[in-house]
Formats: sequence, structure tokens, C-alpha cells
Amino acid sequence: MSLLIEEVSVIDAPMELLLLADPSEANIRAYLSGAKCFVASSGADVVGACVVQSRGTEAYELMNIAVYPAHQKSGYGTALLMWSIDFFRNLGARQLEVGTGSFGYQLAFYQRHGFRVTSIDHDFFVNNYPEPIFEDGIQLFDMLRLTLRYAG
Repeated sequence: MSLLIEEVSVIDAPMELLLLADPSEANIRAYLSGAKCFVASSGADVVGACVVQSRGTEAYELMNIAVYPAHQKSGYGTALLMWSIDFFRNLGARQLEVGTGSFGYQLAFYQRHGFRVTSIDHDFFVNNYPEPIFEDGIQLFDMLRLTLRYAG
């Protein structure tokens, strides 16, 4: 798997791709402001992207990470996450945070890479999205906040 990951201007963020991980374009546009956007390409094809926002001098939050369905289960999401973890560690970050639903493959994905649950944002998906969000036929209500603390 040959993968090139590079930062792109938030103006050039692949919205259709980011909408796969967050169904609200308004929310995405809000957190793109002041964020870093990275795009992963395999050959000439964009296969994934992520958006990371600063949470102060030593903390960053992964706001969105997505891989096109045709390229899922190929290791691209894992490669993009691992690259992001290393990138922000090298910037001097002390931790990388992420919020996700309270069940599903995303939760296991982050935990496999060292993220630990640090808090629960009750009713996040009900309070921040105009339409209910379902995963595997179950409505999402609460967001789990996870943190990866870098060894220091």
C-alpha cells in the first residue's frame, strides 16, 4: 500500500468525503475554520482525509476522519490515524483527543490505537444534529470523548 498524506488548505477539504464521517456540512464548516486538513492519496486517487483542530498549545482534537467506501478495509484509515498520531507527537503535543459514538466499529478503532475513554457528552448527537443519526439501526445519543496521551 503506497499512501501519500499531505496537508491541504481547508478551502480544498474534500467535503463529500468528510460528510461520510459527519453528516452535517454546517458542523464541518464550523470546525474546519482554524483546523488542519490532511488528505491521503493512493496513486492519483484520494482515498481518505482527516481534520484536526488545536485545543491549546499541547492538545489537538481529531474532528473527522473518513475513507471512501471503495477503499475501506484496506488499511488506509489506520494508516491515516497512525500518521496523524505521529505528526502531532512530533509537533510537541501531549495528547490527541477524539469524540465518537458510544458503540460501533469507530470506538474499537480508536481503542485499538491507544485511545481511552475520558468522558461522556450526554445527548450530544440529539443536541447538535437536526436529524437523528443511526448506526446499525440504533440511534446515537451520547458521544464518548477519548484521549491518547503521549508518553513524555
